[in-house]
Amino acid sequence: MRKTYFISDLHLSEDSPVITEAFFDFLSQHMSAEVDALYILGDFFEVWIGDDEHSTLAQQVVQKLAALKEMGIRTYFIHGNRDFLLGKRYAKQAGMTLLPEQHVIDLYGIKTVILHGDEMCTEDIAYQKFRKKSRGWWWPRMILSLPLNVRRKIARDARAKSKANQMGKAAEILDVTHSAVIEMFERYQVTQMIHGHTHRPDVHHYEQHGQTLTRTVLGDWYSQGSFLVVNELGEQTLIKDQTA
Repeated sequence: MRKTYFISDLHLSEDSPVITEAFFDFLSQHMSAEVDALYILGDFFEVWIGDDEHSTLAQQVVQKLAALKEMGIRTYFIHGNRDFLLGKRYAKQAGMTLLPEQHVIDLYGIKTVILHGDEMCTEDIAYQKFRKKSRGWWWPRMILSLPLNVRRKIARDARAKSKANQMGKAAEILDVTHSAVIEMFERYQVTQMIHGHTHRPDVHHYEQHGQTLTRTVLGDWYSQGSFLVVNELGEQTLIKDQTA
């Protein structure tokens, strides 16, 4: 039976080899001739400072993803808030297709909007301001024009600041808001949504205008290997721990 997989929030890093190994195990266990596509919905890497950062991890991942293309498995990537600087050069090497921030796919007959999800956390005003700046045309170009060692320092400082800011915020602020979720459904005229970012894997249902809307949230990989698999019948299975 044909299948499609979705993952997000792996936060791959040279400092977390266990997560990298879990991802490689996931590929070896689940990627087969039956798989149509793998969608990576952001925060694939803990940080990405540019395609010219030729780290060992980046090259290992390129080899693994390029192998999927050789198998006939299409790989798609949507940027997250950690890896929004990942560019066309790296994507080409990995055999990945870069998608826009929100993208509608035909998932075995069901129109589905896929996204990272951070744009729906509208109560986090400070973050939304940064998001708008970081996705603009000038800020990424300015950052990428800096020397690699400067970009590494900026990334370290940004991670530390982000962790400190999150510790001081209520959980509700870091989650998506109901109004933003409904607006996203209505904007794209779909009944199904898949996203990550919040690290709260679950399936949510809403009743709107006589329709049932389904929002599936992918989990992070800090302590488990979370993924979603959808078969050709449209049946979803959300795995919160791939070792289970």
